[in-house]
Amino acid sequence: MTTTAAAPHMSVGAMPEGVTLPLPPQNLSVEEERQVRKQELAAAFRLFARFGFSEGVAGHITARDPENPSAFWVNPFGMSFSQIRVCDLILVDHDGKLLQGKRPVNNAAFCIHSEVHRARPDVVAAAHTHSLHGKAFSSLGVPLEPITQDACAFFEDHGIYSDYRGVVNDTEEGRRIGVALGEGKAVVLQNHGLLTVGSSVAEAAWYFITMERSCQAQLLAMAAGEPKLIDAETARMVRDQISGPLPGWFQFRPLWDQITADQPDLFD
Repeated sequence: MTTTAAAPHMSVGAMPEGVTLPLPPQNLSVEEERQVRKQELAAAFRLFARFGFSEGVAGHITARDPENPSAFWVNPFGMSFSQIRVCDLILVDHDGKLLQGKRPVNNAAFCIHSEVHRARPDVVAAAHTHSLHGKAFSSLGVPLEPITQDACAFFEDHGIYSDYRGVVNDTEEGRRIGVALGEGKAVVLQNHGLLTVGSSVAEAAWYFITMERSCQAQLLAMAAGEPKLIDAETARMVRDQISGPLPGWFQFRPLWDQITADQPDLFD
């Protein structure tokens, strides 16, 4: 279903006539769009498992349903990321009602994601796990600094939620997280971890992966000395070069190709 054409705003050199790059599929039916989102969701879980982002039953990625925007697809509570297939995903509405599936939803997932999706109607997907470097970095209560090209993707485009109150069991805290996220692509949940969003599952998943690794890079740099910052003007320019809906989707492609070739059962 993926279309190919020259991709605007991508970091590519001049391409001879007839040379193309993959682009997100366009003009899909509701059923086709739902299938794309669910397939990317299952693939993202498998990749998160491969990267070691799982921590017991913690962590969730959601995808808004294209037909019912007040409902989202999410992983079943207590199921390993490494085993999730398309058919395992469950559908939950913003009131917590299970609309499709036979396993329960993680209550924290509902409380956080229902409010994030409510606060950001432009967002299709949101990702949150207790990844090692993300949760270590979150304990500092500081933003990611523009110390590397990759970290520039988040420059002036992520928030900090500093009011940790234990396991998220009420939608009011989810609402406050949505406020801290603002219009950004991510939020650092202090003493908790990271949360990223995107206009596709691929984009949200990619931002989580690269944000986790950027947290790791900053922790390493801080342990070694005092990191030198990229100046603000350059950081903004780089952010606009390497991030956005299309670059976020495109950067996920190599990982998509790897996981779908290695674990095709995720499509079941």
